[in-house]
Amino acid sequence: MNTRPAIDESAGPVSLSVAFNQDNSCFAVGLDTGFCVFNSAPCALKVSRDFNAGIGIAEMLGRANYIALVGGGKQPKFPQNKVTIWDDAKQKAVITLEFRTRVNRVRLSRSRIVIALQNSVHMYAFSSPPEKLSVFETADNPLGLCCLGTKIVAFPGRSPGQVQLVEIGTGNVSIIPAHGSPLRAMELSPDGEVLATASETGTLIRTFATSNTARIGELRRGVDHAYIYSIAISPDSTLLAVTSDKSTLHIFDLPHPMLHLKTDLNTKRSYRSTNSTTTLGSAEETSNQKWGILGKVPLLPRVFSDIYSFTSAHFEIGDDPEDSLGSTISTGIPIPGIPGGRPVKGIVGWLNDYTILVIGAGRDGRWEKFIVGEGDDGKRHCVKNGWKRYLGS
Repeated sequence: MNTRPAIDESAGPVSLSVAFNQDNSCFAVGLDTGFCVFNSAPCALKVSRDFNAGIGIAEMLGRANYIALVGGGKQPKFPQNKVTIWDDAKQKAVITLEFRTRVNRVRLSRSRIVIALQNSVHMYAFSSPPEKLSVFETADNPLGLCCLGTKIVAFPGRSPGQVQLVEIGTGNVSIIPAHGSPLRAMELSPDGEVLATASETGTLIRTFATSNTARIGELRRGVDHAYIYSIAISPDSTLLAVTSDKSTLHIFDLPHPMLHLKTDLNTKRSYRSTNSTTTLGSAEETSNQKWGILGKVPLLPRVFSDIYSFTSAHFEIGDDPEDSLGSTISTGIPIPGIPGGRPVKGIVGWLNDYTILVIGAGRDGRWEKFIVGEGDDGKRHCVKNGWKRYLGS
């Protein structure tokens, strides 16, 4: 007797993946029937392509007509070990790259194609045909963690918890021992000066200067274990947002190496100015207020002195009782062709220095908008400013 729930075809398409473009002005959605592209604000459908087959990964190149596609879902459009560069203006594939194992992530720039597999990262020149430039071994990378900046590429190292930083121009490699457990999330700041990382433990976000790999900050999300969904840094590289399976969006002041430099300069130039604190200094002072005077008592556990978020807000993970395979998500059966095997949730993008967007995949795919600003009490707050089920269901 077949007791498996029937697939409800009338429910419409299911989003298997979501990803912002480089400036977060658009986001691409991989569907079990094709893919679509939305403008970020307002959230509005821009392009929709029906393949009658699944796309597990859709990665945009800015606002250009090129989109990297990888098959996924029950009936994938393309093999899951192939990357197809789709020219939407010509409505056809213009580049195809094939690998021996499944593709977990693709990153694009106007000069590079970077592809993350389970245990390696492949870098190509964006040309026709593409030229393979280098291959790097990594630890297990089921989520396809990889950041592509203008000058640097970051991805997991050969040992769990490590990060490799590769200079695009020279090929020089630096290793950062970021965490003692496997990486869960990472992000480069828009100016390329800061790398933020989180591990599977999910309690701390660590920040590093890309110029010398030195750790410049440690931000505490909480004390209990959590799965970090996404890390994103504001366009001016002063704020950091992070989401987790606790349905909470945390906002931190971002420690930045340039702020340390400004602090030194201000100290040298004005010994008498007691109010010449930098953004970093005021951030640390504000963030440490969570435990008040306890944060300055010696010998207490470090949790009392750690830097916490200055504000937080609730976001909706969404209710997905069924995935596109018709099996309950609670069974843990992975969806083919999707990094991690589950529709991603809580993906963060900064629209500007005070507006945050949070999007998620699944049958209940959502777009949410948050504003960071100062309240009547003089403190900074994060307030939800709108939301939408972008698939229209």
